[in-house]
Amino acid sequence: MTELSRRIAAKRDDLVALTQDLIRIPTLNPPGEHYRAICELLHDRLAARGFTCEMVRAEGAPGDSDRYPRWNLVARREGSRPGDCVHFNSHHDVVEVGHGWTRDPFGGALEGDRIYGRGACDMKGGLAASVIAAEAFLEEHADFAGAIEISATADEESGGYGGVAYLAEKGWFDPARVQHVIIPEPLDKDRICLGHRGGWWAEIETKGEIAHGSMPFLGDCAVRHMGAVLAAFEERLFPAMAARHTAMPVVPEGARQSTMNINSIHGGQPEQPADFDGLPAHCVPDSCRIVIDRRFLVEETVEGVRDEVIALLDDLKARRETFDYEIRELNRVIPSMTSREAPVVTTVTEAIRAELGVEATYVASPGSYDQKHIDRIGKLKNCIAYGPGILELAHKPDEWVGVTDMLDSARVMGRSLETLLLR
Repeated sequence: MTELSRRIAAKRDDLVALTQDLIRIPTLNPPGEHYRAICELLHDRLAARGFTCEMVRAEGAPGDSDRYPRWNLVARREGSRPGDCVHFNSHHDVVEVGHGWTRDPFGGALEGDRIYGRGACDMKGGLAASVIAAEAFLEEHADFAGAIEISATADEESGGYGGVAYLAEKGWFDPARVQHVIIPEPLDKDRICLGHRGGWWAEIETKGEIAHGSMPFLGDCAVRHMGAVLAAFEERLFPAMAARHTAMPVVPEGARQSTMNINSIHGGQPEQPADFDGLPAHCVPDSCRIVIDRRFLVEETVEGVRDEVIALLDDLKARRETFDYEIRELNRVIPSMTSREAPVVTTVTEAIRAELGVEATYVASPGSYDQKHIDRIGKLKNCIAYGPGILELAHKPDEWVGVTDMLDSARVMGRSLETLLLR
């Protein structure tokens, strides 16, 4: 074990405490709560350790408002001589709690080797590990080349437009100032994530005509029309997607095919407040809407994905009397993939071999993450996801991250810094 690895191991209690502190700030997205509080916590810690810290609000980004401002933190520590900049980027937002928890979602309970809480795995444990790795490196190597950056960014769980996308648009990820990016997403400590599948999100609305519910023949039920859409998806689209497979090393295995999730459905009268105990009015619904979340492969195109859905809807319109629809694209993400020969990949590969004694496994993520913005907007290709945690625990009840896994990942990050900045 190297001196740096020993120094990281000695910071176990500090790592646990930092992870707990981060979990205990409920940065729920939506709507975007306590973003400034978590950035201030990290600002105060890193500024005390010699980092120049800047709080950046993504004004005008989707979701940004005076009530829920989209705050980001970027911290930079310059070396003693010119060299590359290594940037650790973590998102600080977490998804809703959901049901089924047996522990306080924001308690940060330590039980054995596990820390529990919403965001423990995805990805406050990775954020804490990167901070500990950077701090230990700076204590061990006062003289280094280049720079270290640590960012805590907003809204990754809702697309990253108030976080990394905004920073990339403002030049923070310009390859002239940042050369290597590691995103500590929970992909396991011996796996390097090279990229992710694409995504296409759309809202589909079927149209109808309102009428009295006792005389539905005088109206046109939009929900029944949506039922025909769902039936066509089941009969035609889902089997077609299941037959397509990618050469990308996507995990888990089921994500190596094209997939689609029906994110939500609503038709007819608006839902009433929980304390309303009256009965619904008797109406034929004249509108029904679904949101679809279509994940596609690098071998597909976003235009082809869109056109496939539109062709299915147009076929229903030609065959089904009074069928009419509108479709609205909500968002699109193009697949991203970093070369296995990229400097950050080869560096982390060697660090995993040296620190963990195993060969790294190369994977791709089933869902997108902020690499897409660093790649497409920042034009920086030398980017990976590497961090502690089990991907399948993300967004689940009783989410946890292993302390040993965080320490092992921090050792890999620290050795990577030595390779890239001690030249």
